[in-house]
Formats: sequence, C-alpha cells, structure tokens
Amino acid sequence: MTTTSEPATTTVAAPQAVAPQPEATRPASGTRVDVPALEQMLLGRWPEERSEARRMVAAHPELWKREGITKEEHREITLAQMKQMVPYGQVLRAFPERLGGREQAGGNLVGFEELVAADPSLQIKAGVQWGLFASAINHLGTEEQKDRLLPGAMDLSVPGAFAMTETGHGSDVAAIGTTATYDPETEEFVINTPFRGAWKQYLGNAAKHGVAATVFAQLITNGVDHGVHCFYVPIRDPQTLEFLPGVGGEDDGQKGGLNGIDNGKLHFTDVRVPRRDLLARYGQVAADGTYTSSIDSPGRRFFTMLGALVQGRVSLDGAAITAAKIGLAIATKYAEQRRQFSPATGADELTLLDYATHRRRLFPRIAEAYAMHFAHDELLDLFDDVFSGREDTPAKREDLETTAAALKATSTWYSLDTLQECREACGGAGFLSENRFTGLRADLDIYATFEGDNHVLLQLAAKRLVGDYGKKMARAAKSPGGMAGIVAGQAKDAVLHKTPLRRLGQSVADGGGARSAGRLLDAEVQRALIAGRYEGMVAATAMGMRPALKADPVKAQEIFDDNQVGLIGSAAAWAELVRWDAFTKAVGTVSDPGTRKVLTLLRDIYGLTTIERHLDWHLTNGRLSTGRAKAVTATIDRLLKALRPHVLDVIDAWGFSQEHLRAPIADGSEKVRQDEARAYYRELRASGKAPISEKELRKQQAKQAR
Repeated sequence: MTTTSEPATTTVAAPQAVAPQPEATRPASGTRVDVPALEQMLLGRWPEERSEARRMVAAHPELWKREGITKEEHREITLAQMKQMVPYGQVLRAFPERLGGREQAGGNLVGFEELVAADPSLQIKAGVQWGLFASAINHLGTEEQKDRLLPGAMDLSVPGAFAMTETGHGSDVAAIGTTATYDPETEEFVINTPFRGAWKQYLGNAAKHGVAATVFAQLITNGVDHGVHCFYVPIRDPQTLEFLPGVGGEDDGQKGGLNGIDNGKLHFTDVRVPRRDLLARYGQVAADGTYTSSIDSPGRRFFTMLGALVQGRVSLDGAAITAAKIGLAIATKYAEQRRQFSPATGADELTLLDYATHRRRLFPRIAEAYAMHFAHDELLDLFDDVFSGREDTPAKREDLETTAAALKATSTWYSLDTLQECREACGGAGFLSENRFTGLRADLDIYATFEGDNHVLLQLAAKRLVGDYGKKMARAAKSPGGMAGIVAGQAKDAVLHKTPLRRLGQSVADGGGARSAGRLLDAEVQRALIAGRYEGMVAATAMGMRPALKADPVKAQEIFDDNQVGLIGSAAAWAELVRWDAFTKAVGTVSDPGTRKVLTLLRDIYGLTTIERHLDWHLTNGRLSTGRAKAVTATIDRLLKALRPHVLDVIDAWGFSQEHLRAPIADGSEKVRQDEARAYYRELRASGKAPISEKELRKQQAKQAR
C-alpha cells in the first residue's frame, strides 16, 4: 500500500513486513494442563481450610491492606480486622475443642498463611496473638492454665505480646538476661530486666494494644538457675491501657514494613507474678521452691519448650511462598499482555514473555515456587504429625525443627529476591504501590529475621545434618573395616572427580550437545548432582570440624569459625534437595498426562537451575565437564521456551482471583490498552495516511537515485 494518494514530493511503498509469530498464549492443541485438577491438588491435605481462608480474604475488602495511611491508622485498622475475624473461628482451629477450637494443627496453619494475601500486617499480628501469645499458653501451660488463660487470648479480650527476644540476645534465647526469681514467702516470682540489654524488644502488641505477655526468663529458685521458662504476666490496665506498676516500655515507631503492628519494648522492675502463672507443662516449682520437671536434661528441656513454638517457622515458610506466588502471578499476567518493541516496521510489538530474557527472569522462579510448595506441604504434614500427638516423638520433633529451620530460611530469602525481580520486570508500573510489589517486599523484609535470623537457622539445621554424618562415621569406626571403607570411598571419589570423568556416565571427550542435554533431563542424573553437592559439602564440613571434638574450647571455637560458612551452605544445599525430592514425589501422583508432562517440565527447570546456580562447585569438584556445564544452560533456555504456552495455566492453578492479586496491571486492563494501540496503528496503516519514517524515506530516495 502507499502512504497517501494525495500529491507528495515522493511516493513510497511501505515495507511488507511479516512479524515473527509470537508464542501462543495457551496451547491450541496437544499437551494441556488440567487447571481445576491441579488447583485442587495444590490445596493439599486441608483443601477446605485453605479455601475457606481464601474465600474470607476475597469476600472482605475491609481486610485488605490500605496503602498510604499512617502507622497509627494502620495499627487500629489491623486490630479491628482481627476482631472481625474472631467470629469466623478461622484463627482458632489450633486450640482445644472444649474451649471453642478444633484441635487442627496443620489446618490452622494453612488458613493463617493465606492471610498474607489480605495484608501481611494482619497475618503477623494474628500470628503474634494466636500463634505466639496464645500458643505459648496452649503448648507450655497445664490444662488448668489453658482453661483459665486461653479464652481471653482466643477471643481477643486479652491482646497479648510474646516477650522472648531481647535487645542483647536476639537468636540466642538460652542467654537471655531477664530473671524470674522465686520468693517462697509470698509464693511469687519476681521478674526483672537487670540491664538495658535485657529489655524485651521487637514485640508485637507491646507498644499499645497488649494487656498481657508471655515472658521468657531465667527461672531461679533456691539459688539455682533452671534455665529459660515462660510466665504469664499482665502488663497493662485493660481499661486505661496504662502500664502496671513495675512494667515499662517504648514504642518502636515507624518500621520498614508491617506498620499495622505496634511493635515495642518491655522492661520489668520487681514485677511479682503468682506461682500459678509459671506456664508449668515442662517445669514446676512447689510452694517451698523445689523445682521438678518431667525432662531431666536442662538442654533437652529448653529445646522442647522452644520446639513447641516451631509453628512460627513453619507458617513463615508457607506465607513467604504465598507472597512470592502473588508477585509472580501479577508479573507474569502483566508480561503476557504488555508489548514492547516491534521486530519490523508495521509488525505488532512482542509481548514481554516472548523475550528469552524475560522468561529467564520469571519462569525459573515459578518452577521454584512449585518445588517450595510441595516441600512445604510435607513440612505441614510433619508438623501436624507432631502437634496432633499422633507421632510426637523426640526424633520426629528433631526432624521438624531441622526441616522448618532450613526451609524457612531459604524460602524467605527466595521470596524477597523474587518480589524484587518481579518489581523490576514490571518497570515503572512495578514501582507503583497499587501494584503491590513494593509493599509486599517491605512487609516481608523482616521475615528473614523473624523467628530466628536465617543464618542462625541454617546453622541450627546444619549442626543436625553434620551431627548425623558424625554419628555415621562413629558407627563405621566401630565396625571392622568400616572407617577404612569410608576413607577409601572418599579417596576414590576424589580421584574420580579430580577430572570430570564418569560420575554421570560422561567421558573425557564429552563436549555437551544433544546427548548431554538428554541425560540432564534424567531424574536420576539431576538428583545425583543435587544430592552429590549436599553430601560433598556436609562431609567436608564434618571432617573439617572433627578435630574440635578433642580440642580445648578456644581452639574448638576457632575450628568452628573456619568451617561456619561451609556449615551454613550445606544446610541450604540440603533444603534444595528436600524440595527436589518433594517435587518429584508430587509429580508421581499426577495421573493426567498433560498435567504430568508440564509439572515434569517445571521440575526439570527447578532441578537444572539449581544445578546451574552452583556450576562453580560442580566444575571445581569435577562433577560436571565444561561441555555438560554449557549444556545445562542451553537446556534450561529450551525448557523455558517450552513452558511459555503453559505458563498461565500453572499460574492460574495457584487459585488466586483478582481479589487476591488486586494489581491493576494484572486485571486485564493492560491487554485492553495494548489492543487499542494495535487497532489504532492497523487502521492508520489501512487508511493510507500513516506517515513514513525518515529512515525509510531515505532508503526509498537512495533506491530511486540508483
């Protein structure tokens, strides 16, 4: 066609450009995901409880976060929202049936995790009240104490704080400075914070709303310190909200996020608490001051009491994954509609998802979200087994504590990183508060240090993993040839991987290519690489720390310090393996061929991006050749392109409605704008009135001049 039929200096023909075909939004035929069935599968073991929480969030806009308000307004709104939720019973599932609960440990957590879609401040303030303050009473108190103290904590007539963390000892709870000294003459405990570093800090409900607290302190009776115990302590007059005598505190003020929660400090000066308000499930003090406990070991008693509160880490793992999914759903839906840059004059602009770089930014994170989801489901099962009492054994509790620590640490970091990537992937639109990335990331920032700093939690998990390896070594040492076999095996492994030879059936001449790529899609190969890295790291760390067993304390600390980075890294590697195993197990339960094929594709993306993330280790330790390392990256790019037609299906299977996402860039309005722009330019070109670019004009003139 021509640009115009009217006289002009030069009449030129517009180029007959043919736009490259963008990837299909959804597959027209062939492999398809059964979205409803996958969504049902992802609801997990407690589908109705999770669905009920989602329905509550979607149906009640008054629960949604309001951007741009003051912290004072946000605090009062959040408290009102919590009061609104009490009649639903949604937040009371974990408590005894005789008191109005349902005694559903796992079902309670799945509902709690979904509150992050409404407002993270609401989720965490609810967690403070019912997951920490009330749960301390429920899990550390006697039956009489539950009957007396839980009703007020449950119905919110007694807002409470969970006073464990101190200014001077955050994650080191065993070393807290607050004391509770028993006075046999009055049968009371006298609680003191003897120095500034012993003040309780960062406590939700402490700055304004809390009228009681569960206070953790060193229990001292008859001159003996029996370690950390928990006490129920009134802190404010319920009518005036003024501090009671001996109690003081400060408001933490404006924070980087979660400003719907009134965090603050508490301190105590000769505050007297009746003997009956020592939460006495695991430790009791008689009238004369005699201490007794069903757990003889002070160390095991301490970890048992803290283990009763592990649900915080479990729920933060789930909430962080949910928040990341929300961010990924918003960013992916936007990228599927947003168009940018035309490949040729007159051609439609491509959607963002039709660019390999954009797929690289989002798709591996979607795959990792699935891996994290399935691992979290298994963590919930483990949590429910222990807290329901069905399998409450020391070994199960240790498994729960280790898994919760490793998964919470790595998932909260993943969520923060993912929300930032989603924000950037949406450009300027991602920076607008209305599209939620900035608010979600700010609110979730503290998750990295909630319930224990992530590095400390990984160290906790790694000590268990290294300890298990050490026990294996000790058993081997006692058996004939056992230790020699381990040493020989390590030597063989070192020789085998000094150059990248045969671990995965590769040869010296292996240069990558299709054959290498095909092997990388073998589940056994993926697991061997991921598990091999974990096993290699934990073995190296265990061997490095072994001399500390016979060293003096100063030298032992020096040895530990030399191995601390490797220790933490081994726990993170273990978490990656746990997620790969959980994902693979979940894929095996899917019967629909199309859904299974797409989930396998996602699992392979997760597995290979995990391997790619640590290619330096695999190369330096001889687990991969250079050629196969290159094949890892090439294979990932191919898999990401294969996922493109299915990505909206796997996002939709998460089950979020627009009421959960609440981002204008994900509600379809971007598609309306893009379609309007495309229609405008099509009509302009068809009208013959479209201007020609100066560049094209010069080309036409040069051609005519020849």
